[in-house]
Amino acid sequence: MTGLHLRGVVLPGAEARDLWVVNGRVRFTPVPYAETVVDGGFLLPGLVDAHCHIGISPSGDPNLDEAAEQAVLDRDTGALLIRDCGAPIDTRPLQERLDLPRIVRAGRHISRPKRYLRYLGVELEDPEQLPEAVAEQAAYGDGWVKLVGDWIDRSLGDLTPLWPDDVLVKAIEVAHQAGARVTAHVFGEDAIPGLVAAGIDCVEHGTGLTADTVSTMAAAGTALVPTLINVDTFPQLAAGAAKYPAYAAHMLQLHAGVADTVRMAIEAGVPVYAGTDAGGGIEHGRLVDEIEALHRVGMSAEQALAAGSWAARDWLGYSGIEDGAAADIVAYDRDPRQDLGVLRSPSMVMLRGRIVS
Repeated sequence: MTGLHLRGVVLPGAEARDLWVVNGRVRFTPVPYAETVVDGGFLLPGLVDAHCHIGISPSGDPNLDEAAEQAVLDRDTGALLIRDCGAPIDTRPLQERLDLPRIVRAGRHISRPKRYLRYLGVELEDPEQLPEAVAEQAAYGDGWVKLVGDWIDRSLGDLTPLWPDDVLVKAIEVAHQAGARVTAHVFGEDAIPGLVAAGIDCVEHGTGLTADTVSTMAAAGTALVPTLINVDTFPQLAAGAAKYPAYAAHMLQLHAGVADTVRMAIEAGVPVYAGTDAGGGIEHGRLVDEIEALHRVGMSAEQALAAGSWAARDWLGYSGIEDGAAADIVAYDRDPRQDLGVLRSPSMVMLRGRIVS
C-alpha cells in the first residue's frame, strides 16, 4: 500500500474533494494504488482543546501512564491538538508518542504561596521573582507561559490579583523576547486590566471581563478561552466556601453573568477559542460540550466549530487540511455545521496519517 485515499467535503469549504495521505502528509494529487478509507461525508481538521491539562490527577499524585490515558480520551473524541495550560509533571515523553494528540505545553503554573491549588505550580515568595520564573517556564514549555492572575486571598475573603502591574509588564516582555506567549487564569474583574495593559496574549476563563477590558482586548487581538463547562462548576465552588461569603457571592455573580460576558466578547471581535479545562475538575473528552456551549452563548454553529478546529489550529500555528499539511483529520457522516451533535460520532479519527479510532 502506497497511501490512503479520502473523499469528502473538506471543512470549512463546501465542496467534496479527493485527498491522499502519504507519510503522514496530505496530498491533493492522486497517489496510485491508494486504499480508500473514507468515501463521502465531511472531513474536519483535527479538533483543538485550547485549555486542557494532561497530567493533573484527581489523586494529587500524577504519573505519565495516567496522563497518557487522559490524552487518549481526548483523542478519541477528535481532539488531536491540545494546548496544555499547566501540568505538575514533565509530559514531554508523551509528545514522542505517535498515537497521542499533539501537545503544546505551557510548562507549570506560576503562582504565589497559598494563592492557587497546591502542588500544581511554581510558587514565588516574592512577586518580583516573576520575570525570572517566566523566563524559566518559557524555556521549559512550547511557546506558552501560564500565570495565575487571581485567586482567593483568604485574608481578604475574595478574589484578588497576584501580581503588581509593573511586574507583569516586565514578565510579559521577558516572555515575548523569548518567543513565548503568555496566558493567565483569571476569574474576577480586578486582575484583568493589569494583565491586558501588560500585553498578555490570552485570558483563561475571563468571567470578570467588562466592556472596557473587552474593548481593549479586541483592539489588541488578545484571545479569550472561556472554559464555559468549567464555569458551570462555580456554584459548587461557592457552596464549598461558606467561610468566605464575599467570595462565594462573587463566584455566583460571575457564573450568573458568564453568558452575557462571553457574548459581549464575541460581538466585540475578541478571538474566542474552545477549551475545556479538563484535568482541573473537568473530565477529559468533553470538548464537544464546550463547542456546543460556545454556540449557546452567541457563536454561530460554524463559528463555534472553527473555535474548536481550524481557527484554533491557525492561532496555535498548525495547519488545517491543506496540501503538504500533517494529516490530522476527523471524518463525519453528516455536516457538523448543521448539527454540532454530529461531533460526538466521528466515523474516523486520523492522527499523523494513521487511523487511530
